[in-house]
Amino acid sequence: MVPENTVAPPEGCVDTQVLDNILLIGINRPAKRNGITPVMLRQLADAYTRLDDDPDLRVGLLYAVGDHFTGGMDLPSLAEFQRRGEKPVPRDQNLVEPHDMGLPGYRRRTKPMVAAVKGICFTVGVELMLAADVVVAADNCRFTQMEVGRGIMAAGGATVRMAERAGVGNAMLLLLSGIEFNSADAMRMNFVQRVTPAGEEFAEALSIARRIASQAPLAVIATRLNVRKSVEEGALAAVGEFMEVQKRLSATEDAAEGRQSFIERRPPVFVGR
Repeated sequence: MVPENTVAPPEGCVDTQVLDNILLIGINRPAKRNGITPVMLRQLADAYTRLDDDPDLRVGLLYAVGDHFTGGMDLPSLAEFQRRGEKPVPRDQNLVEPHDMGLPGYRRRTKPMVAAVKGICFTVGVELMLAADVVVAADNCRFTQMEVGRGIMAAGGATVRMAERAGVGNAMLLLLSGIEFNSADAMRMNFVQRVTPAGEEFAEALSIARRIASQAPLAVIATRLNVRKSVEEGALAAVGEFMEVQKRLSATEDAAEGRQSFIERRPPVFVGR
């Protein structure tokens, strides 16, 4: 399956397409190696918000048009926001901020996000990847978090999530030096979950997204949020929710369908209620 993409304007755009219960979200500025502008960040936020708000959508799939995921932020267009200490995504508009770091004024994402990355994946690309729940990387990826070489700091989650996934030492090496790493390195450091031959990453990501979308939506959301709570607040906070969440899920139509399909030895048909 090949996504339908628009002809991008000079400032780039983010394409969206619904495929069954999956929202395809495409970074589209290939003429500039998908360098992400403030306009594109806002459109990403709109797409992530749409995913969470539409009850018919169960999973997001983030991908990029062209040969590369992204060369990073378009720094000249971002400079004024940085000087003001602001993000291009406005606060207090009930938006899901794509990096999903829990900043005040933004909603947290509840539904799962799969990402397919390829080629150059620099700075904000790495941070969007780390914010996803499952990442499939082509075997030709080049990653770097080079903000210190531009006189700024990675402010989209890399300082937190790299240390979570790969340990403080590996995070410090990558963040303080800005050195490049490849797909095998990313797999070893738990930044990505699958590595495929270049050109096959989208199909693999779509296969995973379809598998997730076939599960009970409320159970998927609850499971994802419990994992996030464990990471962000500690294991005991997540464990403390087990019984109450299970009680709530057990009363849903989907739980009844899960039990009945087990008895009848057939695939379940979940409706998200």
